[in-house]
Formats: sequence, structure tokens, C-alpha cells
Amino acid sequence: MGQHLRAALGPAGRIELARLQIDLGMSERQAAACLSVSPRTARRWKLRRLSATAAELASGEWALGRSSRPHRSPARSASELERRVCAERERSGHGPRLIAGRLGVAHSTVHAILRRHGLSRIAKTPREQVVRYEWPCPGDLLQMDTKRFARFASPGHRVTGDRSRSGAEKRARVGWEFSHSIIDDHSRIAYSELHSDEKAATVVAFTERALAFYRGLGIQPKRLQTDNAWTYTHNTALKVLLARQQIRHRTIPPRTPKRNGKIERYQQTLAREWAYGQRYRSSDARAAALPHWLTHYNTGRPHSEIGNRPPISRAPNLPGQDS
Repeated sequence: MGQHLRAALGPAGRIELARLQIDLGMSERQAAACLSVSPRTARRWKLRRLSATAAELASGEWALGRSSRPHRSPARSASELERRVCAERERSGHGPRLIAGRLGVAHSTVHAILRRHGLSRIAKTPREQVVRYEWPCPGDLLQMDTKRFARFASPGHRVTGDRSRSGAEKRARVGWEFSHSIIDDHSRIAYSELHSDEKAATVVAFTERALAFYRGLGIQPKRLQTDNAWTYTHNTALKVLLARQQIRHRTIPPRTPKRNGKIERYQQTLAREWAYGQRYRSSDARAAALPHWLTHYNTGRPHSEIGNRPPISRAPNLPGQDS
């Protein structure tokens, strides 16, 4: 049993209290005065030691506090009811109120039973172990994705903190714009463009310009990895483009965005530092700032995963590096 935080006598004091009386021959009153407890307490722990078994004396278990739970609980629910409650919980996963209505007992009773059997909270499904990886050379794998940003004609509440809007502002449907992005798995060099849609033709044109951007840095793409969006998996023109440039198209398993973790993390940085990190007059002004921020990201911003160096430091055609 756990020791009460305000208890005057712990297990070590109880052992000493019994030793003073039994081994040194002190009276109950004298031993109690030595440890500032009552004679009745001194007598109780002396009798506990005298009645202890050899195993309890060896382990010191006799000096531990006992549970306050009664030996008998006549009002406790029948074992059959507890079995039915636990079985219903495991079968349906429902809470005490639904189970109580189904079995015809008070929900407080169901809650007590579930807590007693350790079922008051459903165990979480164990998460898949995190596996970190990095392809050995630039161009071995590119990851591609899109992110949607709302257009605006004036600074919004995210940067101003003011949520009040006029009726004209509420009626104005300024729409959305889409950031198409690709990042190199090894170097973390990124390429992004803003477009008004994410249709197949837009994706193909963006991909072609992005591949040319990487080839200009001496990076020859070998694989392109995307999620299972229709515009990627059912895009015939994209398949033709990748086949012509001998690039393999890979898709991640459904509902596993962490497999595309580097582009997902890049898009968080893109939103935090570019989209919402500055106050823009309008979305057009924000769009005009994207190329400048992208240059900063690739050439000046330190990246923690590559030794706090900018991604361009891993490009193969920089002066002083092997080409």
C-alpha cells in the first residue's frame, strides 16, 4: 500500500518502534515518546511484528500499511453481472450509460464495474513504429503534394486577431489558391508554385517545370512519390511525362500521409513562415512573396535535419563539389 503523504510514521519508523520495544526492552510509553507517537500506536506495531511470519520479517512486509478495503462486500454486484458488463464493453465499446440501458442497471454501477476491471478507458491502438529514412543521393526520390490557401483582399483574423467583417466582405467569394510543391528527399531542396486549381493539366505543367528546376541544379530525378489523389493516379499526361524522362511514379498507401512526411513537413513550414508568418495586403501580395521565400528556404535557411545547413549545400553541382 502507498504511504499517506501526511503520515507521521513510515515503514522505517514502524520497524524502529518495534525494535525499541522488543529488542531493547523499552516500554510502550518510552518507545512512543522516542518517535513522537501515541503508546497505542507503539503497541499496535509491536504486536504486528510479534505475529509476523518469518517471510514477512525477512522482507519487512509486516511494516507496510494494509488495505482499507473490507474483507466482505455484500453490496458488490454479482459476478455474473460483472461478467456481462465486461463482455458488453469489449463487444461494443460503448460507455456506461449505453451499457446500463441495455442491461437494465444504473450507469454508476456499470462505471464502477468497468473501473474495477480496468475497462473504464478503452486501450489505444498501438501506433506504428516511426521509421526514419533518407535516400542516399539527390534525385533518388522526390515527394509531391498540394496545399490549399484561402485568397483574401485584406489581412485576415489569423494575423490581425480581429474577426469582425462587413457584410460585403462576407458576401465576397474570393476563392482558393493551391500551392503545388515538390521536395527532394535527400537534399530537402524544394520547388513550389501557386495556381488557381489542381487539375491534371496544371499538375503536369508544374511537374515539368519542377523537373527542369532540379536538373538545372545537377539533380537527375529517378522517382516521384505522391499520395493517391485522382489528379496524380489517373493523369495520363503525367504518366507520359514521367515515362519519357524515365522517372518511376510511386504512391503511398491510403491514409498514411507520414509516408510522404518530408513534403508534409515542408508544407507546415510553408504555411507558418510564408503564408501566415508575414502580414500581406492581399493574397496577390502573398503570392508575389513566394519566390523570394523559396529562395531563402533553399539557399539561406538552416535545416535541422541536415546539420543546420541550407538545402542547397547538398546540391551536386555547387563550386567545390563533385559534379
